[in-house]
Amino acid sequence: MKALLVGFGSAGFHWYKKLSERGMLAAIVETDITMKRKLDGREIPFYTSLEEALQREQVDFLVNVTPPLVHTSINQAAFDRRLPVLCEKPISFDYTESVRIVQRAVKEEIPFMIAENYRCFPFMRKLKQLLDEGAIGEISSLHIDFYRKHQVERKYAVQILDDIGIHHFDLVRYLTGREGARIYAEIYHPVAGWGSAEEMINAHALLEMEGGIRVSYNATVASCCKPTPWSGSWRIEGTSGSLQLIDDIILLTQDERTTVIEDFSGVHAPNCLDEFVASLSAGREGETSGKEYIKTQAIVHHAHLSNATRTSIHIQLPDIL
Repeated sequence: MKALLVGFGSAGFHWYKKLSERGMLAAIVETDITMKRKLDGREIPFYTSLEEALQREQVDFLVNVTPPLVHTSINQAAFDRRLPVLCEKPISFDYTESVRIVQRAVKEEIPFMIAENYRCFPFMRKLKQLLDEGAIGEISSLHIDFYRKHQVERKYAVQILDDIGIHHFDLVRYLTGREGARIYAEIYHPVAGWGSAEEMINAHALLEMEGGIRVSYNATVASCCKPTPWSGSWRIEGTSGSLQLIDDIILLTQDERTTVIEDFSGVHAPNCLDEFVASLSAGREGETSGKEYIKTQAIVHHAHLSNATRTSIHIQLPDIL
């Protein structure tokens, strides 16, 4: 299979290497011609016009790594040609727009998957395996802490839940197998935090999942303490034990005895690209398809509504065909 890579910034360059390693890269689209220097003279078709690239190149799918504010126009152009899309998150900062994009993909049966890569971590796959095997009985609660100093410059105000928290909420859905039911959230710029006051870089949330599972979430990208991994630190309480994830190592406690699990070599953990290609080959829906991902974005959307109203909000899932 051959891919058209759209976007050649830092994230785009990462995808360029992944696609090149697999012999899947057909061409690159990037409006900034100066980015072509990253190719170091390699003879790869390079376009500044998406329309021209789509007309001239024969590809099997498109990888959308453009800035979020232009995701929709790229996705729509691909859908107009019934071209499958692997898109970086978010689909759009506008939740309603994200829903419409997913609805179109589902209605027209166009494969559309979001690169939700935190599910690909082998320790998360192992956590899921242990939970599904009933290692701690039924899940009763989850507690997640994420602390880092991560100052980034964007062309938009950073929103911690849209940029990073959405990964953690997706993992809550993945690990529990339940959907969000209600949320109370406070999202704010801390005292002496980096950037402008519009940068919402701290968040606290109380999330209730279906079946009464409770989740507490604390996150910041303005911390000076020892950082957590990007996956965060987790404590999952169950009816017959608990699981902790600390520095990407699992601690399983049963009957007051704790087992350390740090070998994940036997865990099947395909990356996003491999999963997307496998789903296309098998004619099935990708694990983190737009239809799946929008349920996670619904949690973030309602978290913003809760923050604006300072109330607990019922999470209403979008109507997807």
